[in-house]
Amino acid sequence: MTPSILSLRLLVQTVERGSVSQAAHAVGLTQQAASARLSALERELGTALMVRSTRGTRPTEAGALVAEWAAEVLDAADRFDASVLSLRESSHGSLRIAASMTIAENLAPRWLTAMHAESPQLLIELTAANSEAVAAAVRSGAAAVGFIETPELPAGLEHATFGSDELVVVVGRDHPWAGRARGVSIEELARTPVVARESGSGTRLAYERAAAAAGHPPVRPALELSSTSAIRATAAAGDHPAVLSILAVREQLAAETLVKVPVRQLRIIRPLTAVWRRNNAGLPGAVRRFLEVVGAGV
Repeated sequence: MTPSILSLRLLVQTVERGSVSQAAHAVGLTQQAASARLSALERELGTALMVRSTRGTRPTEAGALVAEWAAEVLDAADRFDASVLSLRESSHGSLRIAASMTIAENLAPRWLTAMHAESPQLLIELTAANSEAVAAAVRSGAAAVGFIETPELPAGLEHATFGSDELVVVVGRDHPWAGRARGVSIEELARTPVVARESGSGTRLAYERAAAAAGHPPVRPALELSSTSAIRATAAAGDHPAVLSILAVREQLAAETLVKVPVRQLRIIRPLTAVWRRNNAGLPGAVRRFLEVVGAGV
């Protein structure tokens, strides 16, 4: 019986990375599920494939050989997937896209408008999710291309940076920080609970990493909300600050329903990145053209 594509992909990633946990992350599995799948693969093939130790995981002689064969199978599978996707798009005239909330709400509308003007018969389906879920959708084939704003690029996917974004701290007009000409220090911000997105959000990860890199890991959020609009409204009406993309608060800052608070010794700039599945057959035409509209070099 031929092993599943996922098992072969996991094996190749484990050999390349020397770590089951890193390989599990790359293919979208938990470490426990990855370990169980590798053990099942060894039983299925009737030979030991990996040697596990405190220093990592390395392939046996048989494991290295099987991984080499598996890489050839995966290349063929990726070419097949790309060809089928291209055929589906040409037959049905559709393009599936996934984008993080910030990008979906603030940048994607003009891309979609431009693409529709150029190809009015092409049906574009856009799914908005957090950056982690976008990467998972692309990896599984649920989306042909994804757009994320996390500083942590997902493993196993091709990528191209098409821009950058700045995160800013905002509060409601009646918040004590609103009247501070000098803003706040990074220490004060880090120890103040903010209104934030859920775990897996690129915005949240970028803020937490930047604060930690400055020597002040932030405390747990006061509230976790699933949409940018909910965070904006909560910050405007409540007692807690929020850290959001400048793209997401421009209108509120102009209307003065939110106030931007300077943070001394901290500026958060993050990349905006397009991601797609790695394959040897090249990108389908509709995906490549959409990336050209976005401005992502591929």
